[in-house]
Amino acid sequence: MQELAQYNAYLEKEIAAIDFPKSPENLYNPLRYFLNLGGKRMRPILTLLGAELFGETKENALSAALSVEVFHNFTLIHDDIMDEAPLRRNQETVHTKWNQNIAILSGDVLFVKGYQLLVKQRPEHLQALIQLFNQTAIEVCEGQQMDMDFESRQDVSIDEYIEMIRLKTSVLLGCALEMGAVIGNASESDRKHIYSFGQNIGIAFQIQDDILDLFADPDKFGKQVGGDVISNKKTLLNLQAFQLASQDQKQILEKLSTEKDLQLKIDKTKELYEVIGARNVCEKEMEKYHLIAMKSLSEIQVEEPVKQTLKSLAEFLMKREL
Repeated sequence: MQELAQYNAYLEKEIAAIDFPKSPENLYNPLRYFLNLGGKRMRPILTLLGAELFGETKENALSAALSVEVFHNFTLIHDDIMDEAPLRRNQETVHTKWNQNIAILSGDVLFVKGYQLLVKQRPEHLQALIQLFNQTAIEVCEGQQMDMDFESRQDVSIDEYIEMIRLKTSVLLGCALEMGAVIGNASESDRKHIYSFGQNIGIAFQIQDDILDLFADPDKFGKQVGGDVISNKKTLLNLQAFQLASQDQKQILEKLSTEKDLQLKIDKTKELYEVIGARNVCEKEMEKYHLIAMKSLSEIQVEEPVKQTLKSLAEFLMKREL
């Protein structure tokens, strides 16, 4: 989408201009480094689009958009520590390049920076924005904790998994859009609808991500295909497969979880998921949440042509190639 590239370029310039003190260098240099790693900047773009949907300029929504992006990057720094991840966007993570203590403290400062940016908004909007920001921050932490708890559980339900991705990933998309709606003086009803649009498109996007991780074209995916299978991660594909599998198929899946030949593990798991029907069920679930999102968008009381960018964005997100 050409529009996204324009918004991204605008935000990259503004993110680069975020002012951090020169010292202590080991506190602020990691933040400059991490924010410059790039990314899609999807969340702040949503805040700008949410404001424009209700007749506000992107310039007046900028500090809130930057707040959302800064908060998102805070969560990534801390997630990388918890996951012991060495790389983020093919570059060293903060705790790898510096150390864990520096990464924790730098992340904490980034969280506070999010508030500093948010309170630049007009006073009449601050209470609603801060309440939304606080609730979302708590929910993102709840989602992360659920995700970590799932690692040691063998009884994770599909409903629990959907709730985890809603909290860990999707609520921030809803928050980003609703912040823009608040700044644009949208009605309570329209705020709820735009939040629902963001949350449900986020769930659909994450389900699609689970599918792509195993079934994507390796030349187009941008990362290793089958990473979730290699790490025995609980995904919707994995949970649906075990729910749909026969006893014999479950035994094969359990045996594959300890397979040392990683390519064989990926190939056989992929083949079995297809036979069981897990991929097809997941694709239907993805479409269900996509349709819920689009219905919410249709309920927003603005002229249909004004919604076109968000409609195009939703379609764009749902058409990543397998």
